[in-house]
Amino acid sequence: VQLQASGGGLVQAGGSLRLSCTASGRILVFLSMGWYRQAPGKQRELVASIITDGTTNYADSAKGRFTISRDTAKKSVYLQMSSLKPEDTAVYYCNTEALVYRSSGNYKSDSWGQGTLVTVSS
Repeated sequence: VQLQASGGGLVQAGGSLRLSCTASGRILVFLSMGWYRQAPGKQRELVASIITDGTTNYADSAKGRFTISRDTAKKSVYLQMSSLKPEDTAVYYCNTEALVYRSSGNYKSDSWGQGTLVTVSS
């Protein structure tokens, strides 16, 4: 499974951005889809995730400002970010756990996108 993320950029504080991530591969079902971020000098952290039944989970810092959504037909996950703050500046990574078809037997994949930089200026 390969993931292609896009949508990062430079935005002023208070602005909005929408990140997109599209998966490729013989995916049977997405077990989870999520967004993580890593700021300079910090560990990678979960921002938001969504699992098979649609249940979402957000970091406290994202609650009320960010919304995760998905389109399984398009094999895509999105992160709508609003009221952005300078502390949201980071490289954002998408992640998926999926059941993937293989003729020799299906398998579970855990895949990461290449990261997209979000910079929020004050």
